[in-house]
Amino acid sequence: MNYELFRTFVTDMKRIVYLITILVLLTGCAKKKDFRYATSLTESLHFTNEVLNRMTPVKDQGDSETCWIYAMLAAIETEHLAWGDSVNLSPYYIEKMMEQEPEAPESKRGEAATLLRLIEKYGIVGYDAMRSVDTPAPRYVFMLGAEYTPQEFARSVCAPGEYLQLMRDDDKPYYAETELDTPDNWLHDRYLNIPMDSLFAKTERAVRQHHGVCWCDEGHGMAIVGIAHDDEGKKYFIMKNSWGTDRPYRGLEYVPFDYFKKHTVSVIMTKKAYGLP
Repeated sequence: MNYELFRTFVTDMKRIVYLITILVLLTGCAKKKDFRYATSLTESLHFTNEVLNRMTPVKDQGDSETCWIYAMLAAIETEHLAWGDSVNLSPYYIEKMMEQEPEAPESKRGEAATLLRLIEKYGIVGYDAMRSVDTPAPRYVFMLGAEYTPQEFARSVCAPGEYLQLMRDDDKPYYAETELDTPDNWLHDRYLNIPMDSLFAKTERAVRQHHGVCWCDEGHGMAIVGIAHDDEGKKYFIMKNSWGTDRPYRGLEYVPFDYFKKHTVSVIMTKKAYGLP
């Protein structure tokens, strides 16, 4: 037997299984029971973390279609943790505020940029202040002996214009702002369209510099919190998911660079992370 050929075959099969797993994993925003079984196949791969940025505890969106809320809030939280400022934000508050939006779909789907717009309009509260969508939304935020409205608190967490919305669409002009063409973009937000090579390079640089980054493909959104490689040197983004911790990597997903380049719809990071003043 040619053991080197056999070893190459086994390695290639592991990668094929992993890519199939990722495709199944990321086809929908809501957590499904069959995804748990599918991602258990990734245990056949061994990863070495090159960068793993600080993050708040992994949350669980349950059967809701609100991954975009969890992903963008997680990116904001990681950004603050890099500054030494700890914030843990409530996705349920934003979900509750959507009930006041006449254009909001019944499914409560949206885009990460939608979250930024809703924070600017309605504010945000801490996770401990609202741990369920059925809880009445707090009218005030109490911190360090001071009282703030959710809107006042939000301005310290995510200032208007602080984040840059990026997309890749080869059929539209590069380096121009254009509306992201998807039903989930019900607020008609506009994104800066840049080539994939630039989008990938900006994203990798931001993560290595410990910035919070929100990533979305056509069906799911997660926060990018690190970079890793497998035993063959293949590179992956480490993403913080919102499907709880009872998964092979306790709430993290290892998404190949190749998948990112082929399937990314949008990325959001601070203007500073992008390289703007």
